[in-house]
Order: sequence, then C-alpha cells, then structure tokens
Amino acid sequence: MTKPEQILQDMALYNAPDVRRIEHAMKVYAWASLFGVQEGLSERGLYTLQLAAALHDIGIHEAEKKHHSSAGVYQELEGPAIARQLLSLREVPAPVIERVCHLIGRHHTYTDIDGPDCQLLIEADFMVNIEEDALGRDAVETIREKIFRSQTGIQALEAMYLGRMPA
Repeated sequence: MTKPEQILQDMALYNAPDVRRIEHAMKVYAWASLFGVQEGLSERGLYTLQLAAALHDIGIHEAEKKHHSSAGVYQELEGPAIARQLLSLREVPAPVIERVCHLIGRHHTYTDIDGPDCQLLIEADFMVNIEEDALGRDAVETIREKIFRSQTGIQALEAMYLGRMPA
C-alpha cells in the first residue's frame, strides 16, 4: 500500500504553489494522525483517516473555479472525484478509496457522523480552522459542545483554546 506521506506529497504538488492550503492540509493531517493513534483506531482505520486528512480540501481550487466559492459545500462536491483520481494512481485498496472519498464528501457536514474516522477528521479540521480563522472563545465553546466527542480532541481543544488542562 502507498504510504500516507506519498499522498501528502501528491496533495502538495497538486495544490502548488498555494502554500496556505498545503500548510492547512499538513496541519489537519498531523492532528488527525494524533487523534487516530490516541483514540485507538485500527491500522486500516488510521490509514483511511490519514489519507482523508491529507486530501480533505483537495477540491477547493475546483470549487473556486466552478462555483466561484471555497465554501464547504462546494469542497464536498468537487473533492471526491479529484481524490479518487489521485488515489487511483497509487496502490490504495478500492474500499479505502471509497471511504476516503466519502469522508471528503462530508467533512463539512456535522450531522449523522458515521464513524470514528469521520468524527476525528472533523475535529482535526476544526483544530486548525479555529486558529486560522481566529475564532473567539464563545465560538470555541460552541464548537466544543456541538462537535467534539473524542477524549483526545476535547483535551487538545480545551488545552489550546480554552486554557483548560486535563486533570
């Protein structure tokens, strides 16, 4: 199987020279990897999460081109086809490709979260977006209450953005 780091490189080359988006994906990948390990995902679950994190915003340029917007709904619409194309060029099992595309196609949809990989991808993306979008404490509290479910994610969010250290 293709290593997740190869997919990260593919993402970076695809998005070049958009450093901001490459850096965003790298940070989400790091958080997702940490969360997946700490939450005890299976080897395949972690692999799927890492690939989805690396490619979660891969449709953003196409969304801007086609829809003149980088809104999440358009990223979810355009991303899976691009991810499928990139992953198909590598040795990634078909079921993993399907799950990765599913996750990319819903990573801005916060209802009906259908697995720990989906939950952890969304939490990892929020960990980065909170800082990048300079969200205030009230927004972070709301995100914590409405979105975060994993112990690892909650501890990281509270420590970084709410000044609460784990007991």
